[in-house]
Amino acid sequence: MVFFSIVGFVVLFIVIGGFCVFFDQAILARRGTIYRIKTDKKRVLLTFDDGPSPDWTPKILDELKKENISAVFFMIGHHVQKYPDIARQVASEGHTIGNHGYAHSVMFYYTPAEIEEEIQYTEHVIREATGQTTKYFRPPKAWLRRNIKKKVKSMGYETILWSLNSKDWVSFNHKSIVKYISGHIKNGDILLFHDSGNVTTTEGGNRRQTVKSISLLARALREKGFEFVSIEELINGE
Repeated sequence: MVFFSIVGFVVLFIVIGGFCVFFDQAILARRGTIYRIKTDKKRVLLTFDDGPSPDWTPKILDELKKENISAVFFMIGHHVQKYPDIARQVASEGHTIGNHGYAHSVMFYYTPAEIEEEIQYTEHVIREATGQTTKYFRPPKAWLRRNIKKKVKSMGYETILWSLNSKDWVSFNHKSIVKYISGHIKNGDILLFHDSGNVTTTEGGNRRQTVKSISLLARALREKGFEFVSIEELINGE
């Protein structure tokens, strides 16, 4: 019985580890996307998914303003329609808004026509609310087929994934989040956080640990010589 318990634990550890490495980090989905920029400069980009949220986005914006950090918010179109004032606040404070689709649908089986319709409609919703025209796209769950990535590119969009996932959606303690990221950080990394949602939903949730992690992460990475830059600065090397 003890032997089978140990074997079961090992199998569970391998399964969980495999999920974290290949799915949570989206390693198998990276081809044809931007997930890290090759650079000699110690620069990183902070990104947030699934907002805007009336509960958490303003708190995150306050922390970013305090630390003088420019981030990218990949917004869900439906949430923008529900909370246009919050979306406008993100834009007015100088952050870049990215396109995260309209309803957080998994897009792996989308046709080119379907992906074009969803991106264009979400772009319209964001532009109507904020005045920003999006040019960066992050697919929910990261997965797109190769021909769909080419279609997104032909629409004038860059598909942006990430190289380090904070896993804040499972409400890890902020100190653990910062320890993980600062221990694995590399030049040109793109960091994934969330300003809405949790394990089972894309709206609401408890992002308290996300809010608390921002200032601590800023201090930890700056002590290592890293600077937080805008997506344009990271991609273009300005």
